[in-house]
Formats: sequence, structure tokens, C-alpha cells
Amino acid sequence: MFATLARAIFGTSNDRSLKAYQRRVPQINALEPAMTALSDDALRGKTAEFRARLDAGATLDELLPEAFATVREASRRVLGLRHFDVQMIGGMVLHEGKIAEMKTGEGKTLVATLPVYLNALPGKGVHVVTVNDYLASRDAEWMGQVYGFLGMRTGIIVHGLDDNQRREAYAADITYGTNNEFGFDYLRDNMKFRLEDMVQRDFTYGIVDEVDSILIDEARTPLIISGPAEDSSELYRSVDAVVAELVRDETAYEKDEKFRTVNMTEAGSERIEDMLRAAGLMDEGGLYDVHNVTVVHHVQQSLRAHTLFHRDVDYIVRNDQVIIIDEFTGRMMEGRRYSEGLHQALEAKEHVTVQPENQTLASITYQNYFRLYPKLAGMTGTAMTEADEFAEIYKLEVVEIPTNVPVARNDEDDEVYRSAEEKYAALAKLIDEARGRGQPVLVGTTNIEKSETISGVLKRHGIPHAVLNARFHEQEAKIISQAGAPGAVTIATNMAGRGTDIKLGGNLDMRLKIELAGIQDEAEREARAAAIRAEIEVAHDRVKDAGGLFVIGTERHESRRIDNQLRGRSGRQGDPGRSRFFLSLEDDLMRIFGSDRMGGMLARLGLKEGEAITHPWINKALEKAQKKVEARNFDTRKNVLKYDDVMNDQRREVYAQRREFMHAADLSETVASMREELLAAMVARRIPEKAFAEQWELGPLAEDVQRVFNLDLPIEEWGREEGMEETAMRERIAEAVESAMAARTANLGPELMRYVERNMVIQVLDAVWKEHLLALEHLRQGIGLRAYGQRDPLNEFKQEAFELFNAMLDELKERVVATLSRVEIMPERGPEPDFLAPPPPPITMAFHPDPEPVFASLPPAGMGQMGLSPGGMGDGGAGVAELDAPGTVRHDQIDPNDPATWNQTPRNAPCPCGSGRKYKHCHGRLA
Repeated sequence: MFATLARAIFGTSNDRSLKAYQRRVPQINALEPAMTALSDDALRGKTAEFRARLDAGATLDELLPEAFATVREASRRVLGLRHFDVQMIGGMVLHEGKIAEMKTGEGKTLVATLPVYLNALPGKGVHVVTVNDYLASRDAEWMGQVYGFLGMRTGIIVHGLDDNQRREAYAADITYGTNNEFGFDYLRDNMKFRLEDMVQRDFTYGIVDEVDSILIDEARTPLIISGPAEDSSELYRSVDAVVAELVRDETAYEKDEKFRTVNMTEAGSERIEDMLRAAGLMDEGGLYDVHNVTVVHHVQQSLRAHTLFHRDVDYIVRNDQVIIIDEFTGRMMEGRRYSEGLHQALEAKEHVTVQPENQTLASITYQNYFRLYPKLAGMTGTAMTEADEFAEIYKLEVVEIPTNVPVARNDEDDEVYRSAEEKYAALAKLIDEARGRGQPVLVGTTNIEKSETISGVLKRHGIPHAVLNARFHEQEAKIISQAGAPGAVTIATNMAGRGTDIKLGGNLDMRLKIELAGIQDEAEREARAAAIRAEIEVAHDRVKDAGGLFVIGTERHESRRIDNQLRGRSGRQGDPGRSRFFLSLEDDLMRIFGSDRMGGMLARLGLKEGEAITHPWINKALEKAQKKVEARNFDTRKNVLKYDDVMNDQRREVYAQRREFMHAADLSETVASMREELLAAMVARRIPEKAFAEQWELGPLAEDVQRVFNLDLPIEEWGREEGMEETAMRERIAEAVESAMAARTANLGPELMRYVERNMVIQVLDAVWKEHLLALEHLRQGIGLRAYGQRDPLNEFKQEAFELFNAMLDELKERVVATLSRVEIMPERGPEPDFLAPPPPPITMAFHPDPEPVFASLPPAGMGQMGLSPGGMGDGGAGVAELDAPGTVRHDQIDPNDPATWNQTPRNAPCPCGSGRKYKHCHGRLA
């Protein structure tokens, strides 16, 4: 009550923020006449003037009014678009590093030009992040005209570019690209061996378009760069055949759709053991014995593939490939793969080629990636429902920007039916009525399967329509742009087409582009263009009179934001519109999260077949259910982040150290320090403090020195000398080590030795970091079991991860010192590969794991003995991957006559030179 009274008197915090921004708008508008009077060259010269003022000590905030006025005038001249006052407010919000919530059709793409131009003036680069390659390309080309007019260069990062093209794009004043490309470039940069090979500059300012989709929906899972591991495709196929038979018996497993977990029952475990033995996949022992851990992993992933993942819902099969469907946009995620063997299990299930598994080389979450930007902003049509998460995770405040013209859309109450069949019949009837009066209809579905079901219903009723889903991804912009034509019926999977406006009467620009493409005669082109404009004008008036775009949702999504995004496609910029959701008790949200008593309650209320119940209370009940699901998903993302934060501290340290090594021309002091620390630890381990001489382990110490420093020293003889102490022993060994290294340096030459040291330190750091990541993955999979012992899994993970990190650093020192103690120049045998050069980039795949609760529940009884966690990443979360290996040489492309290809030879394989020795002992060795 008091909160309501306070809001009535003082306004909300959003209202107070808006008032502060509105005070600056008249200041910008007052500059408009002066800007309009400038010539093109004078307006273009403003960029150099602003930069000179920045160099003289001016701040970006001081330049804001003039810079915004300059961009507004440039946009008016180049694009014919003049920023509204509310767009100026949106630009100020973005400049201050906040999230601007602006309704669909309010021109967020144009708003971004204001803060982007202002923040690009210092010349350090601005990143604009979009959700897909189409929008990145479109926005860079469209808004790039404004930046180009003002003397700034625009770059674009999309899939398929090589490093030189990427480096050039990042060097531009403004760089457009997708979240995946930016994130994976960061990880790949930190796998490079030379600073000049890196493509990204230091982070300064980033604007995330559709910020809720990128920082909330996709942030449930980390980005992972992986390299190929050994092939086990035949095992996946064999296990799939067994599990396919097992899942026919529903008593063999228990499935929880709410938490997306599946586990075998006791009877199922006994049966699968018999089936695996009969198939020759398990020779001895029980299923959960340690030596059968690999088989269990394959069984678990195959069970998930058969019970939790459905064709045309979670993925589609095309061109001998399993292609993932984005659960939020319905788009195909080309080139990406589920991780932890789940994708291989799906390939076996669908009888397509099973690709090899991968091993993690680098990883980061979206949260930790975007927190690298000193200043980050975002814009979307739906952010207020997630304002708490933006504030807690990213320290981003959400400001709701008013529309330029009041929203005229009529949002009707939901209609709830008992069955899906009744719902579809009512849906078809309403669509036919709307189409009859010339009103365009946009039908929103949650997945491909549902969109094709509704398409079938409309076909049976003779209603012509267009289907927009992952199967027709290429036609997305074309289909959605004409969804506002009179009587058009468009079925869209979730928010497919997001980012492209639906204009009443049809999209003029798209029609001109398509219909004028083949016409060469100028007069004919002009005549046809004039006819198209007239047609669209008439169509616009007709659609407006019919009530505008009618958005129909076929079921509620588990996130209110997705529903609001669908609704927001109608009623843009003051246009009339209408929206309604049709639900049934068989819908996923109602079935999984709704009350089991709801069906009986509706029957008792006298709800007959074909009738719907419509009431504001139903809407509120559904909203509460959605809030619960959103809270659960928030907890999932926070849980993932808590564990990744532990690794993120280590990642920052390793990447910073790696860059220092790349910057340094001389690492001899660093390597000498490693030798000194290693020797001190080695002697302390074999000669304990205050131990008697007869307790010294001189034999093992001599072996350690031989293994690490490649020196055969008479340590046992030294130990028998009268009065020998631990300090003297260490000094004598150190003297021998340094003498040997000095001789090796003199043999190689100081310059070559410095080069070898630098490359060796970086290569070994990468190797031990990769192994450390694998160790952390294994630790994370079983850490949930610590809860059985009343210990906090997160604290246990922090402690053990720290111990593993220290062990990694010790391993780094030992490997570097051991290798450098053996390095020598190979005798010439004709043309040699440059064995000291940095290795080529590995053939990599970029993964984006399955969003499911991590450690959301404890494992069932019987799993504890194995150390497996049934929920979370231990089950082999899913993931997505993007092939990325331009210019690399595969193992099957090694040419014995071309030494340049020999560096791809596996370490234990015969050397391609024909010597008969292993590659690591021949051309692949540094000793």
C-alpha cells in the first residue's frame, strides 16, 4: 500500500530516470538548425573537430549534445530517417552503459548510431553485438552509411572470415558481429602464439542488440573451443542399438521433463547389463564398476538422446547431419554441436554419420565474456521482466523508454481448451475470420513440430499460409517482411524473424528489391516501383481498417519475455493491432508446470467440448507459473556462473601470463627462476629439513636430476663427503645445472635459445592448461556427491580447483625445464620443417553446452558408487559447435615429400622422413 502511494506521489525510479534524460533533449534539438545549415563537408568535418576536442581534454559527456545532433542530421541526409526525441533518450541510456527497453518498431537499430558514433570518437573501437549473421550484415551495411558519411569505418564479423579479414574488421571504428563470433574470437586469440596473429583489440565499449536473448537465454551455457579426441563412433552405434530396444519398456527408466533428466530404474539397470553382455559391449563386472565407466557414459547419453531430445523439436536431420534448433528462436544452429558425446548419441539414433568427439581447449561463459567490457550497454523490447538478473549478474540497469506514439494494440485474455484438437479447431476458425476481412495474422509456435502441425490444420481448412521455421531459414527476412500484407497468414516458430519489422500492407523495401531485380530498363523500373508503392499504400489502409496485425500465440512459453516479444510484433509505432493466446491442458507448460487438478476443475465447472474458458484470473495463474520457471532458470544460470567464476579467475591469470610471455623478447630470467624453484622443491623433498645424512634419499634425488635436468651427477658420492649439508648440496647441483644450460645456450646461440625458450614456455603452458581444463571438468562432474557428506559442493570445488591450479603451475615448470635441458640443433638432412616455429592452430570445434540445471538435484541411490551425477554437466550436457580450421592440415594430408606438412604428424607415429623412428624422436623432437 505504502509502495503504491509513494509511486503515485513521486513516480517510479524509471520515471525519475526519464525526467533526467528528457532535460537534455531540448539542448540537442536547439542545435538542429545550425546542423541543418552545414554543408556535407562541414558536417563530415565535425568528427575531426570532436576528436581534437577530446585530445584537448574534453569528455564524451560534454560532446554528447553536439555529437547526437550531428548523427541525427547525417541520418536524415543519408537514410532519410530523423531520430525522434524518445530515440535521443534511448541513445543517452545506452551511452551511460544501461539497457534501453524499447518496444518493437521503435527503431533500436537507428538509436544505436548515437552512442556508437560518440563512443567511437576516441578511436579505440566499438562493438555492436547482434543475434545472427543476417542482422549483423544488414545493420553494418545500413547504419554503416551514416558512419561512412561522418568519416568512420565499419567492420563486420560473420562466420567464414579468415584471420586477416577479422583483424581488419576489428581495427575499424565500429565492428558489427554476432555474440558467438566475438566470444570465440576471444578464445581463439588466447590460443595464438604471436601477438601479431591476434585479431581483437582491447575491449572498450559494447552494445548488445536483443540483449535479453544474448545475455539471458544463451548465457545459460558456456562457449567451449574443443579439439578432436579419439574416435569411438562404433561404440555409439552399438550402444544405440541396445538402448533403442530398452526404451520401448517405459518401466526401465524414469524421466523428469521439468529438470530434463532421465535415469534407469533398478530393473532397467539389470536388463541393460544383460543386453550389453549379449551384445559383447561389457565383458565382466557390473554396469557401475569402474572399468565400465566408458560404457555407462555412452548408455547415459544414448538414453538422453532417445527420451529427452526429439526430432523436429530439438533438432532436425538434413544432409546426413543432426542440426540443432535454437529453443528460443527456432533457428537452425548450423555448424554447432552438443557436447559430452550427446551429439554423437543423436547421430547414432538417427543413423547418420557419427562425428568424432572433442576435448576442451578453451572455455568461457557469456557472462564472463561480456563482463570484460569496461562499458557495456544493451537494447531490446523485453528486459524489465529480467531486470533483477541484469542488475545482479552484469550490474546493468534497465530503463524503459516510452514509445514515440502510444501503443494501440488490444491484448486479449487467453483462451484455455481441454485438448489440443479443440484448440486447433478454434484457432483455424479465428484465422479464417480474420483473413476474410483482410487482416494479416501472425501465428507463433514454440517449435518446428508444432508449426507443421498447425500448418497441416490450416491446409485441411483450405487456408493459404507461409511457414517460417528452421527448415526455411533462408527465406526468413522475405517471409516475415510480407507478413503484414492483407489477409496474409504466417506461421512463425517462436521469434523467427526477430529484428525484421512487420509493416502493415507489406515491406516496401523488400518488395522493391525482389521485384525490380530482373528489370534492366530504367523507365520500366520506375513505373514498376511507382505501382508497388501505390499497391502498398492501398494495402496499408485496408489492413489498418481491418484492425492491424493479429498475433495469435498457440501456447505459452516458459518465459514471459518470449510471449511479450511475440505480442510486440503487432502495434508498432502506434499502428492498430490485436493479440490473443490459445492454450490447452495438453500444452507443455500446462502439463509440466500446471496443476494436475486443473482438468478436473474445468470439467466440474461444466466446460464442454469445443468451449474455452477465458478469465483474467487464468492469465494471472499462468504468469505465476512462468515466474516460477524463470526463477528456476535464473538459479541455473547463477549456479553455472558460480562454478565458472572459480575457473574465470584462473583463466584471467593464465591468459594475462600468456600475453606477458608473448610480449617478452627474453624469458631467460623466467626460465632460470623456474629451474631454481624446481631444484629447491626437489632437494627439499629428498633431503627433509633437520634430517640426518643417513635419511637423505640421494639415489632418488640423482634420478630426479637426471629426469628433469638431463644430468648424470655423482650425488651419492657428494653426500658421503665430510660435512656436506643440504644447502651445499643444492648449490652444487645448481652450479652443474647452470653450467650445462650455459653450454647449451653457447651451442645454440643466445638469440636462438631465447626464441626456443619463449615458444617452449607458451606451448607447454597451453598443454598444461588444456589438461587442467579436463581435470576441472572431471572434478565438476562428481563434486555434487560431496553434498552426501554435508559439505558444500561449491566450496569443495573452489578448494580443489585451487590445488589443481597450483599442481598445474608445478607441472608447467617441470615440463619447460626438462624440455629445455634436452634441446639441441638437429643435423641437416636436406630440407627441414621449421620445428622451432609455433605449431599451426589445431582443428577446432566451438561448443555451447546444453542448458540444463547444474547439480539441481542429488543423484539417485546406486549412482554414488560410480561417482556419476545424473543432472547437470555430468550427464554430458549438450552443446553447440562451430567448425573453425581454415588453413590447417589434417593428419591424412601429410605429404612425405613436403616437410611443411610433417608438423601435423601424431607424436607416436612413424616420422614421415622414412627414418623408421617415431616422429617425437626424429623431426618432431627438440632434443
